[in-house]
Amino acid sequence: MNNWFQFDRRILQQLNFILILQLIPLFILSSYLVYEIRESLFQKQIIYYGIAAVTFFVAFLIPWRKFQWLIPLAYWINLILLLSVEFFGKKVLGAQRWLEIPFTGLTIQPSEFIKITVLLMLGYIISRTPPPSDGYNWKMFTKLSFYILIPFLLIAKEPDLGTGLVLLLTGYGVLFIIGIKAKIWMTILLILGLAAPIIYTHGLKPYQKQRIANFIGEPSYHVQQSMIAIGSGGMEGQDQEEATQTQLKFLPVSSTDFIFAYLGERFGFTGMMVTIALYIALILHLMYIAMNNAKDYFVKVLSSGIAFLFFIYMTVNILMTIGLAPVVGLPLPMFSHGGTSFIIFSILFGILENLLAFRFYFMYNSDSKITMMKK
Repeated sequence: MNNWFQFDRRILQQLNFILILQLIPLFILSSYLVYEIRESLFQKQIIYYGIAAVTFFVAFLIPWRKFQWLIPLAYWINLILLLSVEFFGKKVLGAQRWLEIPFTGLTIQPSEFIKITVLLMLGYIISRTPPPSDGYNWKMFTKLSFYILIPFLLIAKEPDLGTGLVLLLTGYGVLFIIGIKAKIWMTILLILGLAAPIIYTHGLKPYQKQRIANFIGEPSYHVQQSMIAIGSGGMEGQDQEEATQTQLKFLPVSSTDFIFAYLGERFGFTGMMVTIALYIALILHLMYIAMNNAKDYFVKVLSSGIAFLFFIYMTVNILMTIGLAPVVGLPLPMFSHGGTSFIIFSILFGILENLLAFRFYFMYNSDSKITMMKK
C-alpha cells in the first residue's frame, strides 16, 4: 500500500499543473463574454467544458508510451476517414467536410482530429529515429513531409484551406524545432517564392481569391463591424448596455470567430492586451517544456506542436478581426464558443500531461517501477 501511495505521489509530481492553471483565466473570461451575448450559448459552453474535461482525462489515462503501436493505426484510420469525406461526406454551405455517424444524425469532422494524429505520428517517427546534431537530411525530411502533406491536400480539397494551412504550418514548425538542415529550408523557400504566382492563379478557388481581394481592398461587412466594435471600446471598454455593436447584433458571429471584437468592445485595449499576454505566456511555457525535454522527442513534438497551434489560431483570428488578415473560419483557441476546439485541445493537453507524468515509464514496466521507488 505504501508503495502504491509513493507511486501515485510521484506521478502527481510530474504533472504540469501550471499549464492547466494558465487556461483557467481564458475559460472564465470566455464564459463571461458568451453569457453576456446569450445565456443559452453559455449553457452549451458549460456542457462543452464537461465534455472537454472527460476527453482530457481519457487521453491522460491512455498509456501512450506503452501502446505506441496505436499511433500509426490511429493516423491511418483518421486518414481513411478524411479520404472518405470525398465520397460520403455531408455538404454544408458548399463545403464537404463532415461525415455523418449512421443512425445517430451526428457528424464528425476528420480534418480536426487529424491535427492530433499528425503530431502523434511525427513524435512516433522522430522518437525512433532522432535527428543528428546538424538536423535531418532530405531523405528523412521527405518521409516526415509525407505524413503532413497527404492530409493537407485532402483537407484543402474539401475545401478547407484554412484548416489545411494550420496543419501544414504546425507540422513544419515542429520539424523546424526538431532540426532540419538549413539548406533544405532555403531550397523550399526559394521554390515557394517562385511558385507563388502559379499557386495563386491555378491553386486557389474563386471564393478564396475574393477573400484576399477583400483583405487588400475594401474590408468585408464582418470586418468593418468588428473594427467599429473594437474602436468603440477605447482603452477601458464599455458597459454591457452600451456595447451596441454586439447587443444590437451589428457584429456577426460575435460569440465565435469575432469574439475578440466583443472582448475589445467590453474591456477595451487593456482587456485585449491582457488576453494576448495570457496566450503568449501559455505559448512560451509550452515551448519551454519542449526545450526542457530536448531528448524526449514525444514531449518535444507534442508541446511545440500545441504551441504552434495556439500561436497560429490566435494570430490569424486576432489579425482577422482588426482587418490585417483575410477572414477565415479559425476560432480563438479555447476561447471562442464551440465544442470542437475545446475537445481537440483537451485531448492534446491530456496526451501531453500523460507523456510528462509517465516520462520515466512509471507503471508501464515493472523494472522502472522498482528502480524509481525509494529504498
